[in-house]
Amino acid sequence: MAVLEIISYPNALLKQKSLAVESFDSTLHQLLDDMFETMLSRNGVGLAAVQVGVHKRALLILIPREDEKQYNEDLLEVINPVITHKEGKIYWNEGCLSVPGFYEEVCRYEYITLEYQDRFGSHKKLELKGFKAVAIQHEMDHLDGILFVDHLSLAKRKKFEKEYKRLRKER
Repeated sequence: MAVLEIISYPNALLKQKSLAVESFDSTLHQLLDDMFETMLSRNGVGLAAVQVGVHKRALLILIPREDEKQYNEDLLEVINPVITHKEGKIYWNEGCLSVPGFYEEVCRYEYITLEYQDRFGSHKKLELKGFKAVAIQHEMDHLDGILFVDHLSLAKRKKFEKEYKRLRKER
C-alpha cells in the first residue's frame, strides 16, 4: 500500500466529473487500499478517487466513533454511488483534504438512502443520517467536480478566496 499525493485546490482536475467504475479488479482494489492509507495519513474521514488524480466514481468514508478513534471495520468503500432518497436539512462545519486549513458551514441533507457497489461489484443499499450522510454527500460532490466551497454564498466564497490565497502564501 502507498500513500498517494492529494490534489489541492485550485487544481482543475478537481472540477472534472468522474467516470463509472466498470472493472472490479485488482487495480481497483489497489486504488482503494492506497486511498485508505492516504486518507489515514492525513487524518481524513473521507476521500474520493479524484482527489488522488483518478477520475473514477469511488470514495471512502471512515467516521470516528464516540471515542474519536477510527476503526478499520467501519470503513465504507463506495463505488458508483447514487442517492435514491434524501430529506431534512443539516448544517455541518466541513473541511476537505483538497482544501487544507479551511472550514465552513455547509447545508446538506440530514437523511439519505444510498445505493452503491462494493469493491467486488456487489450491490448495496444503506440508510445514513448525520455525519455519515454529510460525509457521503461531500465525497459524492467530488465525483461531480464540486467542492464544498462551491456551496458557499458569494460573500463567503470571496472571503474564502482571499483567506486561502493568504494561507498559501504563508506556506
